[in-house]
Amino acid sequence: MDRKRFAEKPELLAPAGDLARAKTAVRYGADAVYLGGPQFSLRSRASNFTLADIAEACNYAHERGSRIHVTVNMIPHEEDYDGLKEYLEQLQEIGVDALIIASPAVMELARTYAPKAEIHCSTQMSVTNAEAARFLYDTLKIDRVVLGRECTLEDVRSITAASPAEVEAFIHGGMCVSYSGRCTLSNRMTLRDANRGGCAQSCRWFYHLYDGETELSTQDSLLTMGSKDLCAVQEIASLWEAGVRSFKIEGRMKTEYYVASIVSGYRHLLDDLYAHEGELSSERLEAHRREIMKGENRAVWNGFYGGVRGAEGLISDLKAGNDVNHDFLGTVASYDPADGTMIMITRNPFDLGETMEVLSPGQENRTFRISEFKNENGEYLEISRQPMKELRLKVPFAVRPDDILRRSREDDH
Repeated sequence: MDRKRFAEKPELLAPAGDLARAKTAVRYGADAVYLGGPQFSLRSRASNFTLADIAEACNYAHERGSRIHVTVNMIPHEEDYDGLKEYLEQLQEIGVDALIIASPAVMELARTYAPKAEIHCSTQMSVTNAEAARFLYDTLKIDRVVLGRECTLEDVRSITAASPAEVEAFIHGGMCVSYSGRCTLSNRMTLRDANRGGCAQSCRWFYHLYDGETELSTQDSLLTMGSKDLCAVQEIASLWEAGVRSFKIEGRMKTEYYVASIVSGYRHLLDDLYAHEGELSSERLEAHRREIMKGENRAVWNGFYGGVRGAEGLISDLKAGNDVNHDFLGTVASYDPADGTMIMITRNPFDLGETMEVLSPGQENRTFRISEFKNENGEYLEISRQPMKELRLKVPFAVRPDDILRRSREDDH
């Protein structure tokens, strides 16, 4: 382990599908947040950002030392250029730090109409070798290359050693069964273009499999082509040592709870690695992995970092990774230090006597037993079964507005 590599922290880059999730990502430790605007983005259907929202996100992030990256990563057809120049000018005017782009033509436009913003080569360009990184830097003057998720750890080491541009790599979240979105399943099955912001994730559907007229599948073993989610906890130190400058979490369509949990988990992991110059015990790494997995509800694997892989990376049956995570119990609305109570806004069911865990930005997680709670009418309750209700709970330590409240699962490990 080259300890000198751990003298500088890499960027932790988090996803956001709306303004609330962008602010959550910053609060829970993201050095940068990437998001999509109302057009020209591959997750345009999931984005709730207006230009005014992007401006507010920039102000919020910059006041706290974080950055905002905006995706302009659709693969444009002729008609898609309408309004693009004006959009790039607007993004620069409101203070966007970087643009994530998949088209060389759009990169050239960005250099002209948004010259203050960094240009990041999108993972849609499937950069899996150093020559591609050098070519993009030399010809299009990109500032950062976002590697294809098909790269092995050896690929990453070779590319970062030779690339004149910064290197960004994915560490967590959904993976594409094709080459990072260069897929036409959605186009053919739903007429929604995956590379123009409309992917229907057809690879994750369940299919009946036939050999001629004979069905090979059963109701309990339908075919799916969807990939398990990436979780690169075990590879983080190696990626850092290799020279990766930004660690990216996928998930602009995911919930606020997911963003808070995953970002917080990786923030603690990176800070721990930094404090110990990249050397953590297997037990400590496993503790970080368990913490991160509290926010995940799909089956995971380490992607291609361990080499070219087989069917173990695919979701192979109806039950794999389909659990709904009901651990998100609510958020803190206010705290009264005079009597040690908080007002929470509920999300999922819980009972009196359960153990609740508090995720508070910049702090270690804390737990407490729910000894009493009452509704807005002052009536004591034993169960909570309605979402978006205000409840008053006794809590043995100070909490802050917007802290995340979830069910503790320590007994499960």
